[in-house]
Amino acid sequence: MGKMLIRFLIDEWLLLVSLAGLAATSLYLKSWPLYTEKEMEPIFLLFALFVVVKGIENSQLLGMIAKVLEKRGRIPLLLVLVTFVLSMFVTIDVTLVTVLPIVMAMNIREKENLVILVALTAHAGAALTPFGTPQNIFIFSYYELQTIPFIQTIAPFSFGMLLLFAIAALFLKNRPNSGSKRKKRPISQPLALIYGVLLLIVVLCVLRILPTGTALLALVFALFFDRKSLKVDYALLLTFIAFLGLTTNIQAMIGASLEHPMHIFILSSLMSQVISNVPTTLLMEKFTSNWQALLWGTNVGGFGTLVAALANLITYRIYVAGAEAGKSLSFVRKFVGAGFVAFFAGYAIFYLFY
Repeated sequence: MGKMLIRFLIDEWLLLVSLAGLAATSLYLKSWPLYTEKEMEPIFLLFALFVVVKGIENSQLLGMIAKVLEKRGRIPLLLVLVTFVLSMFVTIDVTLVTVLPIVMAMNIREKENLVILVALTAHAGAALTPFGTPQNIFIFSYYELQTIPFIQTIAPFSFGMLLLFAIAALFLKNRPNSGSKRKKRPISQPLALIYGVLLLIVVLCVLRILPTGTALLALVFALFFDRKSLKVDYALLLTFIAFLGLTTNIQAMIGASLEHPMHIFILSSLMSQVISNVPTTLLMEKFTSNWQALLWGTNVGGFGTLVAALANLITYRIYVAGAEAGKSLSFVRKFVGAGFVAFFAGYAIFYLFY
């Protein structure tokens, strides 16, 4: 019991901090924050997206696609390109949990470096679409943006980083592992098809082509026909809700605003290194109308420390689970080092375009 409690405290420290902050600021203001429909809409869409992505993961569709990639030549470059495109459409998290286990099963000379490169590429690809990352969903929904201006704003970052990662991939040596012992799991074609349609519906809801309530179809299907897909990260969703209330309280206490693009970009990217980029988005969006700088700052801020983005922790967990004992520290040093190289490259691209 004690070990479970310690594990919970370590894994969910961000949730506990956000709840403590919400409680403290509410006591100070002597009132509980009111959640508006506009604020809760992205939470609902994110929940629906989590369920659909879990369903796709359970259907084994993406695992089958990734397995086919092993048989191709120039694996590092191919994985970079596939990861970039995949993360645009099925989110950064599901891309990582699909592609990284394939990399871990390969017999390649620079497996550790390829894991890092794939993880960094997923950040760049997912940043390009309004639904690729949680922070993008919040920004796109909160500021009521249009798809084309959104993509145009962040495209220099995404494609600039893709170019750097593709060049890096050319220097990685590899060879396929013909003796790889991966468990063969049959694909559920009906489930894959249904969740593919539901993913399209949720994406159209995010883009406001369909009414937000249409995303309920995903939740209803999972509730009645596939309850395994309801096993999503509820602690993360609760963290988002707590941060929404916390930022409302902070805004009431401070009453300030930030508008200078450079200040917003730098502050959001640096805050992400400490409290992660999604909570940073929830905190910063109440203080600025400059969504462009916030979009750049939180996506560039996903590079760097292990806690800069949930995707970084996912990458770490997947690598440690499949790597040889004693290699975790070496991986963390390389991953964080490469992350900060990408972080400063993102800064350079921002300065170049803005």
